[in-house]
Amino acid sequence: MSAADQFLCSVCLEVFTDPVSTPCGHNFCSECISELWSGKGRCDCPVCRRVFRTRPELSVNALLSQMAAQFRHEAGDKPSGGGSSEQKPAKVLCDLCTETKAKALKSCLVCLVSYCQTHLEPHLTVPGLRKHRLMAPVENLEGRMCLKHQKPLELFCQTEQTCVCALCTVGEHSAHTFVPLSEEYQRKKAELRKTEADVQQMIQERRVKMKEIRQWLKTSKAAAAREKAEGVEVFTALKECVERGLEQLMERVEEEEKAREKQAEGLIRDLEEEISDLMKRSSEVEQLFLSGDHLHLLQGFSSLKAAPPTRDWTEVGVRPSSYEGTAVRAVAQLEEALRGEMKKLSEAELKRRQRSAVDVTLDADTAHPCLILSDDGKQVGDGDVEKKLPDNPERFSVYLYVLGKQSFSAGKFYFEVQVKGKTQWRLGVSKESISRKRSIIPSPAKGLWMMDLMNGNEYRVHENRGVLSLSLSSAPEKVGVFVDYEEGLLSFYDVDAAALIYSFTGCCFTEKLRPFFSPCFNDGGKNSAPLIICPVSQTV
Repeated sequence: MSAADQFLCSVCLEVFTDPVSTPCGHNFCSECISELWSGKGRCDCPVCRRVFRTRPELSVNALLSQMAAQFRHEAGDKPSGGGSSEQKPAKVLCDLCTETKAKALKSCLVCLVSYCQTHLEPHLTVPGLRKHRLMAPVENLEGRMCLKHQKPLELFCQTEQTCVCALCTVGEHSAHTFVPLSEEYQRKKAELRKTEADVQQMIQERRVKMKEIRQWLKTSKAAAAREKAEGVEVFTALKECVERGLEQLMERVEEEEKAREKQAEGLIRDLEEEISDLMKRSSEVEQLFLSGDHLHLLQGFSSLKAAPPTRDWTEVGVRPSSYEGTAVRAVAQLEEALRGEMKKLSEAELKRRQRSAVDVTLDADTAHPCLILSDDGKQVGDGDVEKKLPDNPERFSVYLYVLGKQSFSAGKFYFEVQVKGKTQWRLGVSKESISRKRSIIPSPAKGLWMMDLMNGNEYRVHENRGVLSLSLSSAPEKVGVFVDYEEGLLSFYDVDAAALIYSFTGCCFTEKLRPFFSPCFNDGGKNSAPLIICPVSQTV
Protein backbone atom coordinates (compact mmCIF):
# COMPACT_ATOMS: atom_id res chain seq x y z
CA MET A 1 0.00 0.00 0.00
CA SER A 2 1.43 3.40 -0.99
CA ALA A 3 1.60 6.33 1.40
CA ALA A 4 -1.23 8.01 -0.48
CA ASP A 5 -3.52 4.97 -0.02
CA GLN A 6 -3.25 5.30 3.77
CA PHE A 7 -5.21 8.55 3.56
CA LEU A 8 -7.96 7.30 1.21
CA CYS A 9 -11.44 6.40 2.37
CA SER A 10 -12.34 2.87 1.17
CA VAL A 11 -15.87 4.05 0.31
CA CYS A 12 -15.25 7.23 -1.72
CA LEU A 13 -11.59 6.41 -2.54
CA GLU A 14 -10.62 10.02 -1.85
CA VAL A 15 -8.55 11.66 0.88
CA PHE A 16 -10.35 11.50 4.24
CA THR A 17 -12.70 14.35 5.13
CA ASP A 18 -13.64 14.45 8.83
CA PRO A 19 -12.45 10.82 9.36
CA VAL A 20 -14.18 8.63 11.97
CA SER A 21 -13.32 5.15 13.29
CA THR A 22 -15.62 2.15 13.72
CA PRO A 23 -15.33 -0.22 16.73
CA CYS A 24 -13.49 -2.67 14.47
CA GLY A 25 -10.72 -0.09 13.91
CA HIS A 26 -11.35 0.90 10.30
CA ASN A 27 -11.57 4.53 9.18
CA PHE A 28 -14.03 6.25 6.81
CA CYS A 29 -15.21 9.72 5.94
CA SER A 30 -17.95 10.69 8.36
CA GLU A 31 -20.35 11.52 5.50
CA CYS A 32 -19.54 8.33 3.55
CA ILE A 33 -20.20 5.89 6.41
CA SER A 34 -23.32 7.82 7.47
CA GLU A 35 -24.79 7.59 3.98
CA LEU A 36 -23.85 3.91 3.73
CA TRP A 37 -25.60 3.01 7.01
CA SER A 38 -28.55 5.35 6.50
CA GLY A 39 -31.89 3.51 6.77
CA LYS A 40 -30.37 0.10 7.65
CA GLY A 41 -31.53 -1.99 10.53
CA ARG A 42 -28.06 -3.40 11.04
CA CYS A 43 -24.72 -1.96 10.09
CA ASP A 44 -21.60 -3.70 8.83
CA CYS A 45 -18.04 -2.58 8.15
CA PRO A 46 -17.36 -2.15 4.39
CA VAL A 47 -13.80 -3.46 4.92
CA CYS A 48 -13.95 -6.45 7.32
CA ARG A 49 -17.71 -7.08 6.93
CA ARG A 50 -18.16 -7.18 10.73
CA VAL A 51 -21.85 -6.82 11.54
CA PHE A 52 -23.06 -4.50 14.30
CA ARG A 53 -26.56 -5.30 15.55
CA THR A 54 -27.06 -1.70 16.62
CA ARG A 55 -25.56 1.32 15.01
CA PRO A 56 -22.27 1.89 16.83
CA GLU A 57 -20.96 5.17 18.07
CA LEU A 58 -18.32 6.56 15.71
CA SER A 59 -15.30 8.23 17.26
CA VAL A 60 -13.60 11.16 15.56
CA ASN A 61 -10.03 10.27 14.53
CA ALA A 62 -8.28 13.61 15.22
CA LEU A 63 -4.78 12.31 14.42
CA LEU A 64 -5.85 10.88 11.05
CA SER A 65 -7.73 14.11 10.32
CA GLN A 66 -4.56 16.16 10.87
CA MET A 67 -2.45 13.76 8.79
CA ALA A 68 -4.99 13.76 5.96
CA ALA A 69 -5.10 17.56 6.01
CA GLN A 70 -1.30 17.69 5.85
CA PHE A 71 -1.26 15.22 2.96
CA ARG A 72 -3.94 17.19 1.15
CA HIS A 73 -1.94 20.41 1.63
CA GLU A 74 1.26 18.83 0.30
CA ALA A 75 -0.62 17.39 -2.67
CA GLY A 76 -2.15 20.78 -3.42
CA ASP A 77 -5.68 19.48 -2.81
CA LYS A 78 -8.50 21.07 -0.82
CA PRO A 79 -11.24 19.42 1.20
CA SER A 80 -14.68 19.37 -0.24
CA GLY A 81 -16.87 21.91 1.50
CA GLY A 82 -13.75 23.63 2.88
CA GLY A 83 -14.27 26.88 1.05
CA SER A 84 -12.50 25.81 -2.17
CA SER A 85 -13.03 28.06 -5.13
CA GLU A 86 -13.12 25.05 -7.47
CA GLN A 87 -16.45 24.23 -9.06
CA LYS A 88 -18.33 21.35 -7.41
CA PRO A 89 -19.01 18.34 -9.64
CA ALA A 90 -22.47 17.95 -11.07
CA LYS A 91 -24.90 15.67 -9.23
CA VAL A 92 -24.76 12.15 -10.71
CA LEU A 93 -27.82 9.85 -10.42
CA CYS A 94 -27.96 6.09 -10.10
CA ASP A 95 -28.29 4.28 -13.44
CA LEU A 96 -30.22 1.33 -11.94
CA CYS A 97 -33.00 3.18 -10.13
CA THR A 98 -36.21 2.77 -12.13
CA GLU A 99 -38.56 5.21 -10.47
CA THR A 100 -37.19 8.12 -8.47
CA LYS A 101 -33.47 8.08 -9.17
CA ALA A 102 -31.29 8.35 -6.08
CA LYS A 103 -27.99 10.12 -5.88
CA ALA A 104 -25.08 7.94 -7.05
CA LEU A 105 -22.48 7.10 -4.43
CA LYS A 106 -19.91 5.42 -6.72
CA SER A 107 -19.24 4.74 -10.39
CA CYS A 108 -17.75 1.42 -11.57
CA LEU A 109 -15.18 1.62 -14.35
CA VAL A 110 -15.70 -2.06 -15.16
CA CYS A 111 -19.49 -2.06 -15.30
CA LEU A 112 -19.59 1.52 -16.63
CA VAL A 113 -22.52 2.13 -14.29
CA SER A 114 -23.12 4.61 -11.46
CA TYR A 115 -24.67 3.15 -8.30
CA CYS A 116 -26.64 4.61 -5.42
CA GLN A 117 -26.11 3.33 -1.89
CA THR A 118 -28.60 0.48 -2.31
CA HIS A 119 -27.36 -0.75 -5.70
CA LEU A 120 -23.72 -0.39 -4.64
CA GLU A 121 -24.13 -3.09 -1.97
CA PRO A 122 -23.13 -6.03 -4.24
CA HIS A 123 -19.84 -4.32 -5.15
CA LEU A 124 -19.03 -4.12 -1.45
CA THR A 125 -20.02 -7.71 -0.55
CA VAL A 126 -19.66 -10.01 -3.58
CA PRO A 127 -15.99 -11.09 -3.89
CA GLY A 128 -15.94 -10.90 -7.69
CA LEU A 129 -17.47 -7.44 -7.78
CA ARG A 130 -15.21 -6.14 -5.01
CA LYS A 131 -12.32 -6.33 -7.49
CA HIS A 132 -14.02 -3.79 -9.74
CA ARG A 133 -12.54 -0.33 -9.93
CA LEU A 134 -14.80 2.10 -8.06
CA MET A 135 -14.47 5.86 -8.13
CA ALA A 136 -16.36 8.97 -7.15
CA PRO A 137 -19.57 9.24 -9.19
CA VAL A 138 -19.02 10.83 -12.60
CA GLU A 139 -20.99 11.22 -15.80
CA ASN A 140 -19.91 9.88 -19.20
CA LEU A 141 -18.20 6.72 -17.96
CA GLU A 142 -17.65 5.58 -21.56
CA GLY A 143 -15.32 8.55 -22.02
CA ARG A 144 -13.11 7.18 -19.24
CA MET A 145 -12.53 3.89 -21.06
CA CYS A 146 -10.07 3.17 -23.84
CA LEU A 147 -12.16 2.73 -26.99
CA LYS A 148 -9.64 0.30 -28.44
CA HIS A 149 -8.97 -1.99 -25.45
CA GLN A 150 -12.05 -1.30 -23.29
CA LYS A 151 -9.79 -0.71 -20.32
CA PRO A 152 -9.84 2.23 -17.88
CA LEU A 153 -7.75 5.22 -18.87
CA GLU A 154 -5.22 5.17 -16.03
CA LEU A 155 -2.09 6.63 -17.62
CA PHE A 156 -1.15 9.84 -19.43
CA CYS A 157 1.08 9.76 -22.50
CA GLN A 158 3.30 12.85 -22.24
CA THR A 159 4.60 12.31 -25.76
CA GLU A 160 1.20 12.66 -27.42
CA GLN A 161 -0.54 14.44 -24.54
CA THR A 162 -3.41 11.98 -24.29
CA CYS A 163 -4.93 9.55 -21.77
CA VAL A 164 -4.23 5.84 -22.39
CA CYS A 165 -4.89 2.48 -20.77
CA ALA A 166 -2.31 -0.09 -19.59
CA LEU A 167 -2.48 -2.04 -22.88
CA CYS A 168 -1.72 1.08 -24.92
CA THR A 169 1.74 1.23 -23.28
CA VAL A 170 2.80 -2.04 -24.96
CA GLY A 171 1.18 -1.20 -28.28
CA GLU A 172 1.31 1.93 -30.39
CA HIS A 173 2.56 4.02 -27.41
CA SER A 174 5.34 1.62 -26.39
CA ALA A 175 8.17 4.09 -27.08
CA HIS A 176 6.44 6.99 -25.35
CA THR A 177 6.77 8.48 -21.87
CA PHE A 178 3.97 7.83 -19.36
CA VAL A 179 2.98 9.04 -15.94
CA PRO A 180 0.03 8.03 -13.74
CA LEU A 181 -3.13 9.93 -14.53
CA SER A 182 -3.25 11.24 -10.96
CA GLU A 183 0.28 12.63 -11.26
CA GLU A 184 -0.51 14.38 -14.52
CA TYR A 185 -3.74 15.61 -12.97
CA GLN A 186 -1.85 17.16 -10.07
CA ARG A 187 0.65 18.76 -12.43
CA LYS A 188 -2.06 20.13 -14.68
CA LYS A 189 -3.99 21.31 -11.64
CA ALA A 190 -0.89 23.14 -10.41
CA GLU A 191 -0.51 24.74 -13.84
CA LEU A 192 -4.17 25.73 -13.82
CA ARG A 193 -3.78 27.22 -10.37
CA LYS A 194 -0.82 29.25 -11.60
CA THR A 195 -2.83 30.27 -14.65
CA GLU A 196 -5.72 31.17 -12.39
CA ALA A 197 -3.37 33.22 -10.20
CA ASP A 198 -2.02 34.97 -13.30
CA VAL A 199 -5.55 35.64 -14.52
CA GLN A 200 -6.56 36.96 -11.10
CA GLN A 201 -3.48 39.19 -11.15
CA MET A 202 -4.44 40.51 -14.58
CA ILE A 203 -8.00 41.05 -13.38
CA GLN A 204 -6.70 42.96 -10.37
CA GLU A 205 -4.40 45.06 -12.57
CA ARG A 206 -7.30 45.89 -14.87
CA ARG A 207 -9.49 46.78 -11.92
CA VAL A 208 -6.78 49.14 -10.70
CA LYS A 209 -6.55 50.60 -14.20
CA MET A 210 -10.35 50.98 -14.28
CA LYS A 211 -10.15 52.82 -10.96
CA GLU A 212 -7.43 55.07 -12.38
CA ILE A 213 -9.48 55.79 -15.49
CA ARG A 214 -12.58 56.55 -13.41
CA GLN A 215 -10.53 58.87 -11.22
CA TRP A 216 -9.05 60.48 -14.33
CA LEU A 217 -12.55 60.89 -15.77
CA LYS A 218 -13.77 62.42 -12.50
CA THR A 219 -10.83 64.84 -12.49
CA SER A 220 -11.39 65.60 -16.18
CA LYS A 221 -15.07 66.31 -15.60
CA ALA A 222 -14.22 68.61 -12.69
CA ALA A 223 -11.67 70.44 -14.85
CA ALA A 224 -14.19 70.68 -17.70
CA ALA A 225 -16.84 72.08 -15.34
CA ARG A 226 -14.35 74.60 -13.98
CA GLU A 227 -13.30 75.59 -17.50
CA LYS A 228 -16.94 75.96 -18.57
CA ALA A 229 -17.71 78.13 -15.55
CA GLU A 230 -14.71 80.34 -16.26
CA GLY A 231 -15.59 80.47 -19.94
CA VAL A 232 -19.19 81.45 -19.17
CA GLU A 233 -17.95 84.15 -16.79
CA VAL A 234 -15.48 85.57 -19.31
CA PHE A 235 -17.78 85.46 -22.31
CA THR A 236 -20.69 86.84 -20.28
CA ALA A 237 -18.49 89.81 -19.36
CA LEU A 238 -17.46 90.18 -23.01
CA LYS A 239 -21.06 89.95 -24.15
CA GLU A 240 -22.08 92.62 -21.65
CA CYS A 241 -19.13 94.75 -22.78
CA VAL A 242 -20.15 94.38 -26.44
CA GLU A 243 -23.78 95.18 -25.68
CA ARG A 244 -22.73 98.16 -23.56
CA GLY A 245 -20.40 99.40 -26.31
CA LEU A 246 -23.13 99.04 -28.92
CA GLU A 247 -25.59 100.88 -26.68
CA GLN A 248 -23.12 103.70 -26.09
CA LEU A 249 -22.41 103.92 -29.83
CA MET A 250 -26.12 104.18 -30.60
CA GLU A 251 -26.59 106.83 -27.88
CA ARG A 252 -23.70 108.97 -29.19
CA VAL A 253 -24.98 108.80 -32.77
CA GLU A 254 -28.54 109.60 -31.72
CA GLU A 255 -27.42 112.53 -29.52
CA GLU A 256 -25.36 113.99 -32.34
CA GLU A 257 -28.19 113.46 -34.77
CA LYS A 258 -30.64 115.25 -32.45
CA ALA A 259 -28.22 118.17 -32.01
CA ARG A 260 -27.94 118.52 -35.81
CA GLU A 261 -31.71 118.39 -36.13
CA LYS A 262 -32.14 121.07 -33.45
CA GLN A 263 -29.59 123.34 -35.17
CA ALA A 264 -31.24 122.88 -38.54
CA GLU A 265 -34.71 123.55 -37.13
CA GLY A 266 -33.46 126.83 -35.55
CA LEU A 267 -31.97 128.02 -38.84
CA ILE A 268 -35.15 127.10 -40.69
CA ARG A 269 -37.23 129.16 -38.22
CA ASP A 270 -34.93 132.14 -38.69
CA LEU A 271 -35.17 131.80 -42.45
CA GLU A 272 -38.95 131.57 -42.29
CA GLU A 273 -39.12 134.78 -40.20
CA GLU A 274 -36.85 136.65 -42.58
CA ILE A 275 -38.79 135.39 -45.57
CA SER A 276 -41.98 136.65 -43.92
CA ASP A 277 -40.40 140.09 -43.39
CA LEU A 278 -39.09 140.20 -46.94
CA MET A 279 -42.45 139.25 -48.36
CA LYS A 280 -44.02 142.06 -46.32
CA ARG A 281 -41.55 144.58 -47.71
CA SER A 282 -42.11 143.26 -51.21
CA SER A 283 -45.86 143.87 -50.80
CA GLU A 284 -45.22 147.45 -49.68
CA VAL A 285 -42.98 148.10 -52.68
CA GLU A 286 -45.59 146.74 -55.00
CA GLN A 287 -48.24 149.04 -53.50
CA LEU A 288 -45.97 152.06 -54.00
CA PHE A 289 -45.61 151.14 -57.65
CA LEU A 290 -49.30 150.80 -58.06
CA SER A 291 -50.20 154.10 -56.30
CA GLY A 292 -48.71 156.29 -59.05
CA ASP A 293 -48.34 159.08 -56.51
CA HIS A 294 -44.89 160.51 -56.86
CA LEU A 295 -44.79 162.06 -53.42
CA HIS A 296 -46.05 158.88 -51.74
CA LEU A 297 -43.52 156.74 -53.62
CA LEU A 298 -40.65 159.02 -52.64
CA GLN A 299 -41.68 159.03 -48.99
CA GLY A 300 -42.22 155.22 -48.98
CA PHE A 301 -38.89 154.61 -50.66
CA SER A 302 -37.09 156.48 -47.91
CA SER A 303 -38.79 154.31 -45.21
CA LEU A 304 -38.13 151.08 -47.08
CA LYS A 305 -34.54 152.14 -47.67
CA ALA A 306 -34.10 152.76 -43.98
CA ALA A 307 -35.29 149.22 -43.06
CA PRO A 308 -32.56 147.02 -41.50
CA PRO A 309 -30.78 144.77 -43.96
CA THR A 310 -31.59 141.04 -43.90
CA ARG A 311 -29.10 138.42 -42.55
CA ASP A 312 -26.27 137.30 -44.86
CA TRP A 313 -26.94 133.57 -45.36
CA THR A 314 -24.09 133.00 -47.79
CA GLU A 315 -21.82 131.25 -45.26
CA VAL A 316 -24.62 129.79 -43.19
CA GLY A 317 -25.33 126.04 -43.52
CA VAL A 318 -25.63 122.72 -41.70
CA ARG A 319 -22.66 120.48 -42.28
CA PRO A 320 -23.63 116.82 -42.80
CA SER A 321 -22.82 114.66 -39.77
CA SER A 322 -19.67 112.57 -40.12
CA TYR A 323 -19.72 109.40 -38.02
CA GLU A 324 -16.47 108.12 -39.43
CA GLY A 325 -14.29 106.62 -36.68
CA THR A 326 -17.14 106.25 -34.19
CA ALA A 327 -17.44 102.49 -34.70
CA VAL A 328 -13.65 102.16 -34.78
CA ARG A 329 -13.34 103.93 -31.45
CA ALA A 330 -16.06 101.70 -30.00
CA VAL A 331 -14.26 98.57 -31.20
CA ALA A 332 -11.00 99.91 -29.76
CA GLN A 333 -12.70 100.24 -26.39
CA LEU A 334 -14.00 96.71 -26.79
CA GLU A 335 -10.50 95.47 -27.56
CA GLU A 336 -9.25 97.16 -24.42
CA ALA A 337 -11.94 95.40 -22.40
CA LEU A 338 -11.07 92.13 -24.11
CA ARG A 339 -7.42 92.54 -23.18
CA GLY A 340 -8.49 93.10 -19.60
CA GLU A 341 -10.56 89.91 -19.58
CA MET A 342 -7.74 87.98 -21.28
CA LYS A 343 -5.33 89.18 -18.61
CA LYS A 344 -7.69 87.97 -15.89
CA LEU A 345 -7.99 84.62 -17.65
CA SER A 346 -4.20 84.32 -18.06
CA GLU A 347 -3.66 85.18 -14.41
CA ALA A 348 -6.17 82.51 -13.35
CA GLU A 349 -4.50 79.93 -15.60
CA LEU A 350 -1.02 80.71 -14.27
CA LYS A 351 -2.33 80.51 -10.72
CA ARG A 352 -3.65 77.00 -11.43
CA ARG A 353 -0.27 76.04 -12.88
CA GLN A 354 1.51 77.34 -9.80
CA ARG A 355 -0.48 74.94 -7.63
CA SER A 356 1.66 72.17 -9.18
CA ALA A 357 4.90 73.82 -8.00
CA VAL A 358 7.76 71.48 -7.04
CA ASP A 359 11.05 72.13 -5.29
CA VAL A 360 13.80 71.83 -7.92
CA THR A 361 17.54 71.77 -7.20
CA LEU A 362 20.45 71.41 -9.60
CA ASP A 363 22.25 68.06 -9.93
CA ALA A 364 25.99 68.77 -9.68
CA ASP A 365 26.81 65.32 -11.09
CA THR A 366 25.27 66.35 -14.44
CA ALA A 367 26.81 69.86 -14.67
CA HIS A 368 29.36 70.67 -17.38
CA PRO A 369 32.80 71.33 -15.81
CA CYS A 370 32.65 75.03 -16.79
CA LEU A 371 29.47 75.66 -14.84
CA ILE A 372 29.46 77.10 -11.32
CA LEU A 373 26.61 75.97 -9.03
CA SER A 374 25.61 77.65 -5.79
CA ASP A 375 25.87 75.71 -2.55
CA ASP A 376 22.08 75.45 -2.27
CA GLY A 377 21.78 74.14 -5.84
CA LYS A 378 19.48 76.98 -6.89
CA GLN A 379 21.83 79.06 -9.13
CA VAL A 380 24.08 78.28 -12.10
CA GLY A 381 26.38 80.41 -14.24
CA ASP A 382 29.35 80.04 -16.60
CA GLY A 383 32.74 80.22 -14.89
CA ASP A 384 34.74 80.42 -18.16
CA VAL A 385 37.28 77.89 -16.81
CA GLU A 386 36.76 74.16 -17.08
CA LYS A 387 37.21 72.54 -13.68
CA LYS A 388 38.77 69.12 -13.17
CA LEU A 389 35.82 66.93 -12.25
CA PRO A 390 35.16 63.18 -12.50
CA ASP A 391 33.94 62.39 -16.02
CA ASN A 392 31.01 60.32 -14.80
CA PRO A 393 28.42 59.07 -17.34
CA GLU A 394 25.81 61.55 -16.10
CA ARG A 395 27.91 64.67 -16.73
CA PHE A 396 27.45 66.81 -19.85
CA SER A 397 30.79 67.22 -21.60
CA VAL A 398 29.86 69.05 -24.83
CA TYR A 399 27.32 71.75 -23.87
CA LEU A 400 26.98 74.01 -20.82
CA TYR A 401 24.00 72.02 -19.58
CA VAL A 402 22.85 70.86 -16.15
CA LEU A 403 19.76 68.92 -15.06
CA GLY A 404 17.62 69.11 -11.97
CA LYS A 405 17.95 66.36 -9.37
CA GLN A 406 14.23 65.67 -9.41
CA SER A 407 12.63 63.44 -12.05
CA PHE A 408 8.95 63.06 -12.95
CA SER A 409 7.12 60.25 -14.75
CA ALA A 410 3.50 61.16 -14.03
CA GLY A 411 1.21 63.98 -13.02
CA LYS A 412 1.93 67.72 -13.24
CA PHE A 413 4.87 69.83 -12.10
CA TYR A 414 5.83 73.50 -12.30
CA PHE A 415 8.94 75.58 -11.49
CA GLU A 416 10.13 79.16 -12.06
CA VAL A 417 13.54 80.47 -13.11
CA GLN A 418 14.81 84.06 -12.99
CA VAL A 419 16.49 85.08 -16.29
CA LYS A 420 16.82 88.78 -15.50
CA GLY A 421 20.00 90.49 -16.74
CA LYS A 422 20.97 87.71 -19.17
CA THR A 423 21.54 88.01 -22.92
CA GLN A 424 21.50 84.25 -23.54
CA TRP A 425 19.93 81.26 -21.77
CA ARG A 426 18.24 77.92 -22.38
CA LEU A 427 15.48 76.41 -20.28
CA GLY A 428 13.01 73.52 -20.34
CA VAL A 429 12.85 69.79 -19.58
CA SER A 430 14.64 66.75 -20.98
CA LYS A 431 14.19 63.01 -20.85
CA GLU A 432 16.48 61.31 -18.37
CA SER A 433 18.31 59.32 -21.06
CA ILE A 434 19.38 62.40 -23.07
CA SER A 435 22.88 62.09 -24.52
CA ARG A 436 25.52 63.68 -22.28
CA LYS A 437 28.68 62.98 -24.29
CA ARG A 438 27.91 63.95 -27.88
CA SER A 439 26.38 66.78 -29.85
CA ILE A 440 22.62 66.77 -30.31
CA ILE A 441 20.17 69.00 -32.15
CA PRO A 442 17.71 70.29 -29.52
CA SER A 443 14.24 68.98 -30.35
CA PRO A 444 11.45 66.90 -28.79
CA ALA A 445 12.53 63.98 -31.00
CA LYS A 446 15.89 64.03 -29.19
CA GLY A 447 14.19 64.21 -25.81
CA LEU A 448 14.64 67.96 -25.22
CA TRP A 449 11.78 70.47 -24.95
CA MET A 450 13.22 73.97 -24.52
CA MET A 451 13.08 77.66 -25.34
CA ASP A 452 16.05 80.03 -25.40
CA LEU A 453 17.20 83.62 -25.70
CA MET A 454 19.95 84.57 -28.17
CA ASN A 455 21.64 87.92 -28.85
CA GLY A 456 19.71 89.66 -26.10
CA ASN A 457 16.34 89.85 -27.87
CA GLU A 458 15.80 86.73 -30.00
CA TYR A 459 13.41 84.35 -28.23
CA ARG A 460 13.05 80.90 -29.80
CA VAL A 461 11.66 77.42 -29.29
CA HIS A 462 13.09 74.26 -30.81
CA GLU A 463 10.43 72.15 -32.52
CA ASN A 464 10.97 68.95 -34.51
CA ARG A 465 10.39 70.94 -37.70
CA GLY A 466 13.11 73.44 -36.76
CA VAL A 467 13.70 76.62 -34.78
CA LEU A 468 10.63 78.83 -34.31
CA SER A 469 11.12 82.54 -33.51
CA LEU A 470 8.80 84.11 -30.92
CA SER A 471 7.50 87.67 -30.89
CA LEU A 472 7.09 88.84 -27.29
CA SER A 473 5.59 92.16 -26.23
CA SER A 474 8.03 92.38 -23.32
CA ALA A 475 11.20 90.66 -22.19
CA PRO A 476 10.40 88.17 -19.39
CA GLU A 477 12.49 88.42 -16.24
CA LYS A 478 11.10 85.25 -14.69
CA VAL A 479 10.01 82.21 -16.74
CA GLY A 480 7.61 79.54 -15.46
CA VAL A 481 7.78 75.99 -16.83
CA PHE A 482 4.71 73.73 -16.54
CA VAL A 483 4.40 70.06 -17.55
CA ASP A 484 1.32 67.81 -17.63
CA TYR A 485 2.81 64.36 -18.23
CA GLU A 486 -0.40 62.50 -19.11
CA GLU A 487 -1.77 65.36 -21.22
CA GLY A 488 1.51 65.63 -23.17
CA LEU A 489 1.70 69.40 -22.51
CA LEU A 490 4.67 71.66 -21.77
CA SER A 491 4.14 75.43 -21.43
CA PHE A 492 6.40 78.44 -20.81
CA TYR A 493 5.03 81.53 -19.00
CA ASP A 494 6.15 85.11 -18.45
CA VAL A 495 5.47 85.08 -14.71
CA ASP A 496 5.43 88.85 -14.07
CA ALA A 497 3.12 89.50 -17.03
CA ALA A 498 1.07 86.35 -16.27
CA ALA A 499 1.23 85.62 -20.00
CA LEU A 500 1.63 82.36 -21.89
CA ILE A 501 4.78 82.43 -24.03
CA TYR A 502 4.54 79.09 -25.87
CA SER A 503 3.19 75.55 -25.47
CA PHE A 504 4.41 72.22 -26.78
CA THR A 505 1.23 70.15 -27.25
CA GLY A 506 0.63 66.52 -28.14
CA CYS A 507 3.97 65.48 -26.62
CA CYS A 508 4.63 61.77 -26.13
CA PHE A 509 6.41 61.42 -22.80
CA THR A 510 7.58 57.82 -22.34
CA GLU A 511 10.24 58.06 -19.64
CA LYS A 512 11.26 60.17 -16.67
CA LEU A 513 11.57 63.92 -17.28
CA ARG A 514 14.05 66.24 -15.54
CA PRO A 515 14.25 70.06 -15.44
CA PHE A 516 16.89 71.37 -17.86
CA PHE A 517 19.05 74.53 -17.56
CA SER A 518 21.81 76.29 -19.50
CA PRO A 519 23.15 79.77 -18.57
CA CYS A 520 25.14 79.78 -21.87
CA PHE A 521 28.57 81.39 -22.21
CA ASN A 522 29.70 84.28 -20.03
CA ASP A 523 30.42 86.35 -23.17
CA GLY A 524 33.07 88.53 -21.59
CA GLY A 525 30.86 89.43 -18.67
CA LYS A 526 27.87 90.50 -20.80
CA ASN A 527 26.02 87.31 -19.82
CA SER A 528 27.46 86.80 -16.33
CA ALA A 529 24.11 86.85 -14.49
CA PRO A 530 23.19 83.34 -13.25
CA LEU A 531 19.98 81.40 -13.83
CA ILE A 532 18.17 81.32 -10.47
CA ILE A 533 15.53 78.76 -9.48
CA CYS A 534 12.98 80.81 -7.54
CA PRO A 535 10.45 79.82 -4.92
CA VAL A 536 6.98 79.93 -6.45
CA SER A 537 4.73 82.71 -5.14
CA GLN A 538 1.04 82.07 -5.72
CA THR A 539 -0.05 85.69 -5.30
CA VAL A 540 -0.64 86.51 -8.97
